[in-house]
Amino acid sequence: MNGDKQEQLGGIIPDKMFFKIREAAAIVGVAPHVLRYWETEFPQLAPQKNRNGQRIYTRKDVEAALNIRNLLRVDRFSIAGAREKLKKKKEASARKRKLLGAREDLLEALRIMEETSASPR
Repeated sequence: MNGDKQEQLGGIIPDKMFFKIREAAAIVGVAPHVLRYWETEFPQLAPQKNRNGQRIYTRKDVEAALNIRNLLRVDRFSIAGAREKLKKKKEASARKRKLLGAREDLLEALRIMEETSASPR
């Protein structure tokens, strides 16, 4: 996620690997209990827990929380609407990866065909 996108979504994410719930909540601009609630509603937000049972948010988790906050507070989606939007976005991303893979396969086949037709017999 680039800096402009982070600015649009909310806070700037510090250059750290892991964040405690208070740090993540401060970046996202919500209370810690809101993040805990969102974890129950959005499968994209699933921080790991350390040996003490404390939530440890990765950069990906914080980015997901910023995206959820943007959908709920800026775009005014309901919880169900935001969940559906994220699901469709994930499906579209998977389709795009699949199409890019197929494109690469076709380009490779074309390259092989061109090499074969260009070689002298």
